[in-house]
Amino acid sequence: MRPIKLTLKGFRGIRDGLGRDEIAIDLEQLTGGAQLVAIAGANGRGKTTLMDNLHPFAVMPSRAGADGLGSFSYYDHLYLAENEKDLVWEHEGQRYRSHLVFWLNGRRRTEAYLMVRAGEAWHPVTLPNGTVSDGKVETYERCVEHLLGNAETFFTSVFSAQGRRQLSAYRNAQIKQLLADLLGLDGIGELGQKAAETGRLLKARLAAERQNHALLVQQLDGKKALFRRLADAPERVRDAETGKAQAAALADAAKEDLARHKALRDQAASCEKRRAELSAERVQAERHLRDAQEALRVRDQRERERVAALDRRIASRAAERRTAREKLLAQRHSAMGTASAAPAVQRACRRLPLAERVEALRGQQVEEARKDVERLQAYQQKAQTLVERMKSIEREAGQEALRAADLARRFGLANEVPCAGTDMQGRCQLLGDAREARTLLPNAEGTIARLSDERRCAEEALTSVRSECAALAAAPDAWRRAQSRCDAARERVARLREAAARLEFVEQAQAAVAALELELAALPPTDDAPTEAERQERAEIEAALATIAAEREHASREAQAALDRVSQALAALPPAFDAQRIVQAEREVASALAALQDAERVHLDAVRDSQARDDAAAQCREITVGALRLTARMRRIEEELGYWMLLAKCLSNDGIIALEIDEAGPALAGLANDLLLACYGPRFTVSIRTLVETGKGETREGFDIVVHDGESGESKSVSLMSGGERVWINECLTRAIALYLAGSSGRRYETVFSDELDGPLDAERKRMFMTMKREVLRLGGYTREYFISQTPELAAMADAVIDLNAMAEQPAGAGGA
Repeated sequence: MRPIKLTLKGFRGIRDGLGRDEIAIDLEQLTGGAQLVAIAGANGRGKTTLMDNLHPFAVMPSRAGADGLGSFSYYDHLYLAENEKDLVWEHEGQRYRSHLVFWLNGRRRTEAYLMVRAGEAWHPVTLPNGTVSDGKVETYERCVEHLLGNAETFFTSVFSAQGRRQLSAYRNAQIKQLLADLLGLDGIGELGQKAAETGRLLKARLAAERQNHALLVQQLDGKKALFRRLADAPERVRDAETGKAQAAALADAAKEDLARHKALRDQAASCEKRRAELSAERVQAERHLRDAQEALRVRDQRERERVAALDRRIASRAAERRTAREKLLAQRHSAMGTASAAPAVQRACRRLPLAERVEALRGQQVEEARKDVERLQAYQQKAQTLVERMKSIEREAGQEALRAADLARRFGLANEVPCAGTDMQGRCQLLGDAREARTLLPNAEGTIARLSDERRCAEEALTSVRSECAALAAAPDAWRRAQSRCDAARERVARLREAAARLEFVEQAQAAVAALELELAALPPTDDAPTEAERQERAEIEAALATIAAEREHASREAQAALDRVSQALAALPPAFDAQRIVQAEREVASALAALQDAERVHLDAVRDSQARDDAAAQCREITVGALRLTARMRRIEEELGYWMLLAKCLSNDGIIALEIDEAGPALAGLANDLLLACYGPRFTVSIRTLVETGKGETREGFDIVVHDGESGESKSVSLMSGGERVWINECLTRAIALYLAGSSGRRYETVFSDELDGPLDAERKRMFMTMKREVLRLGGYTREYFISQTPELAAMADAVIDLNAMAEQPAGAGGA
C-alpha cells in the first residue's frame, strides 16, 4: 500500500495547527523517489493528524486505544457541517481512492466509498463474492480488509502509531492471538472455534437430554407414588355404591314427610284468609292515624314559623336603629380627629416657603462638592492608567532584553557551527539562524532605548497627577456632609408640604362635625317594643296552636278505638298453622338430597381414582422405555463431545497454533538479530521463548523476549531493559514481524509508517535508528517510510521533508517540502 495524494477537510488537528479548514498534499510530487520521508513541524502543527490519515482504514490509530483498534469516533476530531477525507493510494500495481464524508449538521452520518481506477474513470470496488462498495461504512471496511488484510496486522507490522504498546507489554493470550493473525493461522483458529462451538452445542444438547431424563425419572416416581396411593380404589368403589343406595332411601322418606305437612297447611287456608283481612284493616287504621298526625304537625310547624318570623322583624327593626346611630357616631369621631390637626396644618403653611429656600441652597452646595469629587476621580483614573502603562513598558523592556540576549547568543553560534565553510553550510539551519540574528540585533537594542524614554515621561506625568489628587483629598468627605444636609432639608420640606396639603381636608372635617350633630339629634330613640298589629298577630297564632293540639288528641282516640276492635277479632280466630314445620321438612329434604349428592360424588371420585390407577400403571411402563432410550442417546453424545473438545484443544492457541508460533520464533528472532547487527552492532541479540518457568520451577505456555548482552554476558527479559533500549529492540522485533509476514504470506504493503518512536533514544542511538529504517526498507523490499520525529538532525537525515510550518504560511490547498 502506497499513499499517492491526501485531502483533509474539517479536521480539528489541521485547523488548530495550520489555521486552515482544508489541506491537500500531493505525496508523489513532494517526495519523488525518496525512501525516508520526514513529516516535520512544531508541536501542535497537525503532524499526527496527517500521519493517521495516510492509510485507508477508517480509524486514526494514535487517537484510538488498544493499539489503534479500540473505540474511536471521527466526529470527536471534526468541526464543519460537512467534513471529508480523500486518499488516493496504490496497492499491487492498482490505484484506489478512499473517499469518506462525515456530516455533523443535525444527525451524525458517515458515507465511505472505495473506488478503483479503470482507465481515466473511478469505479466502485467489487469483491469476488459480489460485495460492492455502496457508501456504507461496513461495506467499505470489508473491501479494505479484502485488499490489505485485517487492520490489526497492518497496524502491528508496518504502522507504528504514537503511544503504541510494546510487544513486551502483551499478555500470553494477546501475543499468541496477534502472532496467529500475523502468521496467517486464522484458518486453524476458525476451525478450532467451529470445533469448540460444536462442543458447546453438544454440551447444550447433553444438558437438555439430561434434564429430559431427570424429568422422566421424576415423572416415573410420581406415577409410582400415584399407583401406590390409589391401591385401595376398587374397594372404595364398592363402599361408595352401598352408601349411595342408603342416601337415596333417606331422601325418598324426607320427600314423603314434606308432602304430608303441605296437605295440613292447605286445610287451614280459610282461617288464614280472615286473619289476613283483619291484619290489613289494622294496618289501614295505623296508616290513617299517621296521616292525620302528619297533617297536624305540618300546621303546627307553620304557626311556629310565623311566631319566629314575627320575633325576627321586631329584632331587625331595633338593630337597624342601633346601626344607624353607631354609624353617625363613628363618622362624627373620625371628622373630629381630622379637625383636631388644624393648628399643625396652619403652622406648616406658614413655614413652607422658608424651608424651600433652604433646600435650594443645600442643593447648590451638593453640586459644587460633586464636581470636586469628579475631578478627583478623573485624576485617580489617570494615575492608574499611568501605573499600568509603566508596568507594560517594564514587561516589554524585559522581553526585548531577553530577545536581545538570545539574538546575541544565536549570533555567537556563527563561528561554532561545524558546517561553516563546508558545502553543507547552504543547507544548515543553525548557520542561517545565526545570520538572521545579526540583522535583528540592532533593532532590539533601539527598542530597549525607546522604552526607557517612554517610562521616564510616564513617571513625570504620574508625579503631577498625584499632587492634584492630594489637593482634592478632602472632596469626598465634604460631598457626603453636603449631601446629608441637603437630604435633611429635603425631608423637612416634604413633611411641611404634606401637612399643608391637608388644610382643605381639615376645613371639610369641621363642617362635617356640625352636620353630624344635627343628624344624631333627629334620630328616634332605640326601642324593641312590638306594635299593636304585631301583638294582635301573636294572639291569632297562639289560638291556632291550641286548636291543633285539640285535633291531635281527638284523632288519637278514634284510631285507638279502631285498633282495639281489630285486636278482639283476631283473638277470636283459631291458632294459625305453624309454617315452621314446612320449613323444617324442606330442610330435611335438602339435607337428604345433599347427602345423596355427596354419596354420588364419592362414588364418582372412587371410579376416577380406579381409572387413574390403571392409567398410572400403563404410563410407568411407557416412561421406563423412554428413560432407557434417553440413557443410550446421552452415552452417544458424551462420546462425540469428548472427540470435539479434543479437536478444539488441538486447534486452539495452545495447540497447533502454539506449535506454528514456536516454529516461527527462531525465524523472527533471526530477522530481528540481523537488524540489530546491521544497525547497532553485535552487542545485543534476542531470542523468543514460548515456554516460561514458574515460581515453582515448572514450565508453562507463555511468551517472553530475552535479550543477550554480548558485553556483559548476561541475558534478561526485554521488560527489564532501559526505556531507550526497549524502544529500538521493540522496533527491531516489530520490523522483523513485518519482514517475516512479507516473506511467509506474500502480502507486501510497500510503505512503512512511524510516529515519534525515537523520543527515549540518545543522539547516537537516533542515528542508528535511522540506519535501521533503511535496512528494513532494503530487507523487506519496501519503497518508502513516512516518519515523524521531534529531532531536527533525524529530519535532516531524511531523503525528503514535508514541512507543515511552511504550509501554515501558504494559502489553503498548497503543499511544501
